[in-house]
Amino acid sequence: MTDTTSIDRAPGGATGAGPGLRIGTAPDSWGVWFPDDPAQVPWDRFLDEAAAAGYSWIELGPYGYLPTDPHRLADELGSRGLQLCAGTVFTGFHKGDDQWQRAWDQALQVAGLVSQLGAEHLVVIPDLWRSDATGEALESRTLDDAQWAKLAAGHDRLGRALWEEFGIRQQFHSHADSHVGTTREVLRFLDETDPRYTNLCLDTGHFAYYGGDSLGLVRERPDRIGYLHLKQVDPTRLFDVLKNDVSWADAAAEGIMVEPPGGVPELGPVIEAVAAIDPEIFAIVEQDMYGCHVDAPFPIASRTREHIFACTHLARVR
Repeated sequence: MTDTTSIDRAPGGATGAGPGLRIGTAPDSWGVWFPDDPAQVPWDRFLDEAAAAGYSWIELGPYGYLPTDPHRLADELGSRGLQLCAGTVFTGFHKGDDQWQRAWDQALQVAGLVSQLGAEHLVVIPDLWRSDATGEALESRTLDDAQWAKLAAGHDRLGRALWEEFGIRQQFHSHADSHVGTTREVLRFLDETDPRYTNLCLDTGHFAYYGGDSLGLVRERPDRIGYLHLKQVDPTRLFDVLKNDVSWADAAAEGIMVEPPGGVPELGPVIEAVAAIDPEIFAIVEQDMYGCHVDAPFPIASRTREHIFACTHLARVR
């Protein structure tokens, strides 16, 4: 696939209209952060419960959590009426040219798998400046101009390669405790990257973590919204987290991301604004719940789906 002119479509990859955004979920909403952790929900239980909660679309989650044989994974999904919408990789392009091989090795695994199951998106999360496991500071929390240039160039290179090799679109995910988190940083990232190869997975919770206005961003940069993660942050605790410089690892463990409608932003208006851009964009519920009891996620996932479909008519299952 070498005709890069074909990528000049809507950032979500629209091929037709629909009544609203496709609502899905992710292993993260079941507390899954790692491929193998005995405290996490087993993968087959996650699939059973995602289907029982009423979702049809799921993300892959950390590579190795779900089966990596494409035929087996297709069978497991198909038997439950589930489809795969995206995979996830992690990058650190601001650190230098040696980060390319690390990113591409992940892409070969993840994009190579999800593309065989029909997924068209790869959510790309930048390395955090502070460890999401220990809260330890690993590097400066801001980038200089040279690092910004390396970051942008690396993502454009990755986005082009993903499209040419797999027909997969890169969706960049700003994140708490990463170098791209505030509104100013997200806008700078968009300004320095090529919309043909790099667009935004707008995570409503992580963007609100630093005071970002998701609805405002959708209105300001509609051409750069390619994918959504739906979550809410607890506004009653957020300023304490920021004032006391609490790490993302600790804030997440303490439940800073909360079940809707207990947080911000309101999800209905964001869904409706994005549906007006492109009704083929995915909106994936992704509530950070790592460390939760294995019985906690299913009822929350069920109630969250019910809330979303009650607060907007521009949501659909498939």
